[in-house]
Amino acid sequence: MAQSIDAELMTKHGYTIEQLMELAGLSVAASIASEYPKGKVVLCIGPGNNGGDGLVAARHLSHFGYQPRLYYPVQPAKDLYQRLLLQCQTHGIAVVADLVEEVEACDLVVDALFGFSFKGAVRAPFDETLATLRAINKPIVSVDVPSGWDVELGNTLGAGLSPDMLVSLTAPKLCAKQFAGRFHYLGGRFAPPDMASELGIPQYPDSSQCVRLL
Repeated sequence: MAQSIDAELMTKHGYTIEQLMELAGLSVAASIASEYPKGKVVLCIGPGNNGGDGLVAARHLSHFGYQPRLYYPVQPAKDLYQRLLLQCQTHGIAVVADLVEEVEACDLVVDALFGFSFKGAVRAPFDETLATLRAINKPIVSVDVPSGWDVELGNTLGAGLSPDMLVSLTAPKLCAKQFAGRFHYLGGRFAPPDMASELGIPQYPDSSQCVRLL
């Protein structure tokens, strides 16, 4: 379902992946700014589109006055991700190697590791990343789907994260019914009226890029 929505946005409605990623990342940053004070943020970036959303969010968080840093253990050679990374670097956003040290010093963690296409067990090096994040007492914001969760069934293997905030993109995925954190936001404000009506997407307030669901 989630993949078909993205495919429809890019074929029927003419969006590019770059547009979707930019609006998604902006909405993640806006959701964070709605609930958390400015401070140090560690963004854990995965190798796919969820990670791309995280890179965009980091740039916008920098503009919003936060102090973002990137933990990006697997960096794809694909031009799209390299350009997003360069944009972060030109904003003075550092890429860090020691996640344990960073999460101890930060105020907030953003989970942009895996998105709706994740299936099965978590493989190295991300198994250690999730183990580190499960052990911390800092609030975690998950992008679209908490990492380690099946998009429909949720945290079936017990290895997934338990975020404080979930920012669903376009529309909440089925697994969001199991979300037990404090804040559930909807972002990715790019659905045209017919799709928004079909998916039951709530009305966004005025010019806001996000809307609180919980």
